[in-house]
Amino acid sequence: MSFKPVKILFKTFNKLIPALIKPGVTVLEAAHENKIDLEGACEGSCACSTCHVILDRNLYQKLSEPSDKEFDLLDQAYGLTSTSRLGCQLKIDDRFNNTVIEIPKFTRNMSIDGHIPKHH
Repeated sequence: MSFKPVKILFKTFNKLIPALIKPGVTVLEAAHENKIDLEGACEGSCACSTCHVILDRNLYQKLSEPSDKEFDLLDQAYGLTSTSRLGCQLKIDDRFNNTVIEIPKFTRNMSIDGHIPKHH
């Protein structure tokens, strides 16, 4: 069974970058697959806020509420907005089609172990 790719636009430093994404991957994974600079210091385990993204309001309202853990981590994110989410917690599906996902200009990496994650 094949799935129709989902078209999204990553907005980074006021530049829009189109991407075709396979449904089921996270926003964090999609960013890495498309060479978009989105950190993900905890490698997608919902233990930091470095994959903070800002969603279009319409998309945000279609998605389920963030978990308590995600809310707690978002409180640490730089530039938090009312439509902020963690990219590692968002699996892409057809609700994401033709939407913009903004990558904030700054992240707050609370890690002190010196680990520098690599793009996958």
